Amino acid sequence: MRFLIVRTDVRAAADVDIAAAWAGGGHLRDETTAPEPRRQVVHAEDRDAAMHLARALASVGAVRSGRQRVKVLPLDAPRHRWRGLTDDRGS
Repeated sequence: MRFLIVRTDVRAAADVDIAAAWAGGGHLRDETTAPEPRRQVVHAEDRDAAMHLARALASVGAVRSGRQRVKVLPLDAPRHRWRGLTDDRGS
């Protein structure tokens, strides 16, 4: 499975926005409609390589201080370990 490792800026949130999201049960940030600005993007072919690269990007000072974050995103659909239409009980 291929992975995308992304280093992004963390968007500041106003106290009013945090309170509204908390009270309404909604989300403060919705990455599908308004993604955080990307700083750096790297591809990896497997999970181990992706985690190794993510740890390297996490050592950047801006990530360590909380101004940026590192995300590991799968690019391919996960492979199912079992085939068939039965559930765990065999029915």
